[in-house]
Amino acid sequence: MKKFSFVAVVLVLICSGVIVACTGCGGSKEDPNQVTMWHWMTDRDAVLQQLAQQYEQETGVKIKIELFAPSDSYSQRITASSQANTLPDIFGILDKKEIFADFIRYGFVANLTEEFAKDGGAWEKSMFPKALDVNRFKPDNIYGIEPGIYGVPIDVTNIQMLYNKKLLAKAGIKKAPTNFSEFLASIKALKRVGVSGLVSGWGEIWMADAFASNYAFNIMGEEKVMATYKGDVKYTDPDWIKVLNVFKTLSEAGAFMEGIVTKPNKEAEQDFALERAAFAYNGSWCVNVYHDMNPSLEYSAMLPPTINPKRPMKIWGGAGSSFVVKETSTRKDKAIAFLKWLSAEKQQALLAKETRNLPANRKALESIPEVLADFASVMDNTTHPTIWKYNELPAVTEAFDKGIQSIIIGEKTPKQVASEVQAVKERETEKAKRRQ
Repeated sequence: MKKFSFVAVVLVLICSGVIVACTGCGGSKEDPNQVTMWHWMTDRDAVLQQLAQQYEQETGVKIKIELFAPSDSYSQRITASSQANTLPDIFGILDKKEIFADFIRYGFVANLTEEFAKDGGAWEKSMFPKALDVNRFKPDNIYGIEPGIYGVPIDVTNIQMLYNKKLLAKAGIKKAPTNFSEFLASIKALKRVGVSGLVSGWGEIWMADAFASNYAFNIMGEEKVMATYKGDVKYTDPDWIKVLNVFKTLSEAGAFMEGIVTKPNKEAEQDFALERAAFAYNGSWCVNVYHDMNPSLEYSAMLPPTINPKRPMKIWGGAGSSFVVKETSTRKDKAIAFLKWLSAEKQQALLAKETRNLPANRKALESIPEVLADFASVMDNTTHPTIWKYNELPAVTEAFDKGIQSIIIGEKTPKQVASEVQAVKERETEKAKRRQ
C-alpha cells in the first residue's frame, strides 16, 4: 500500500467531507475588496507592508499581509488551515514538490498558466526561467498534475562559493580558481600565510549534499545521476567514487576549516564575514547577512571549481520565495493581479534594494549590488531537486551525507561509504516495493 504524507491524508479527508469547513464562522463578513496574504519572511515584512500600502493607493484594493514565523511554524499553520479550509487568498508552500502537488491535486492552488501566457507571454518572459521551473509541472511529471505554472516567484537564489579578495591577495593569488587543481594550489598558498581555506555550514547536512550534487553533475552528468536515483546505476560506480573522493582530497589537503562537519551555517557565515576563512560555500541570501556582519567585507562569488572541463558546473538554485493563489478564493482575480504587480520590474527593484535578495524579474537586475550580479549571471547553471525527474529515497540521501562527514574526518574511505550507501539503497528499494 502506498504511504501517504500527513498533508495528503488531511486533504483527502477535507475533500471527502470528513473534516467540515467552517468559513465565515462567527458571523464575520468577507470584504470583497481585501486580499489576504500570509508569509514567513521576517526580513521582508516591512517592505512588503510598504508595497501593500502603495498598491492600495494605486488600485483601491487593500492587501492585508500577515507574518507567521519561523518557517516551520508557518508551514504548520498552512497545514492546519488546509484542514479547516481557511487558507488565505495568497500563501506559500514551504515543502517538497510532492506536497506542492498534493495541494494542487486537492484543489487548493490555482493554475496560473493562462495568466503567464497573456500579452504574448509577457509575464513569463520577464521572469528567470529557472525560478518559474520550481513552480512548474511539466507534461511528464511523476505526480500526475496537469502541466502548468502554479506559483509566482518574488526572488531567486543560488548557492555558490565566495572568496575574500584581500585574503587571496595576501596569499599572492591573483585570480579566483576556476578548476580543481587551481583551487588546491590556492589552499596550499593560503596555508603558507596562516589563512583557513573553505568554511560552510555543513552541520546542516543538506548543504554538504548540495556541494556533492554539484560535483556529481560535473563529473558524470545529469542523466547518470538521475539513473542512479531511479536505481539503474549503483553508488559503487567509479563516477560516484570520484564524487566522494572530492571530499577526501579536500580534507587531506587541509582545505576545510576546523569543525566544518558540525558547524551551523550561521556560525559559518560569521567566520567568513569576520575574515577567518578565504572561501565559503553559501547561498545568495548571504549578501544581506554579510552586509549586516561586516559592511566593509570585500568578496565575490564564483562557481565551485570544476573537475571535468567537458561538463558544466551545475549549482542548486531557482525560486527563493514563491506564492500561490487559492483556487477557491472569491478574490482570485485580485490576488493574481497583486502578484503580477509585485513581480513587476519596479517593485522587484525595490525588494532587491531593501532586502539584498536577487529579484525574480530579470529586468530589475540593474539596481542590484555587484556581488548579487555575480550570482545572477549564472542562473542558467542552476538545478534543484524540486525540478528533477527523480529524487533519491530519504534514507539513502541521509546515508550518503553522513558518509561524506565520515570521509572528511577520516573515519571511512570513499569506497567504504559507497558500498554502505548502495546497501541502504537496495534495502530501501525493497521496502518501497513491498509497500506498493
